Amino acid sequence: MEFLNRLNRLGARAVFALLAVVAGGLVGVGLAIGELMHINPCPLCIFQRVLYLALAAVALCGALAPALRRLWGGLLGLIAAGGLATALYQSWMQFYPEAVTQCGFGEPTLIERLVDWLGMQWPLMFMATGFCTSKESVLGLSMANWSVFCFAGFLLAGAWVGWRRRG
Repeated sequence: MEFLNRLNRLGARAVFALLAVVAGGLVGVGLAIGELMHINPCPLCIFQRVLYLALAAVALCGALAPALRRLWGGLLGLIAAGGLATALYQSWMQFYPEAVTQCGFGEPTLIERLVDWLGMQWPLMFMATGFCTSKESVLGLSMANWSVFCFAGFLLAGAWVGWRRRG
């Protein structure tokens, strides 16, 4: 409870800065875990990485222009909702791999085309080499499962910072 009281005393600028650091940190942690555990990211993993980077960019904008906190909070919420939907879909794919067509087979989706293009621009960060139904676990959950919790947290944080009474 004390943590929530301290967090509530922070201004919008500090909260947005904290969210930017957390989102960027999640990208770094994801890269490190992938390298250390030899986990190959799939197109949906890479797309979620792009969304974390977008969250970091929007949160940075919120830190630089906190007067528009409702705009930045709303954008954070929208991006986080998209990430949450993507992570839930990938988690579902991992639980029921026989019910889905594997990423990369058939006609490429818009997400797969975006990820392929980004992978050609910056392979270390965006090259998708894994399968969406693979579920290597980290502390008992797949990376997609962890992303469900992270994106849900960003969704709540975006709503909280954008619409709380104190600016």
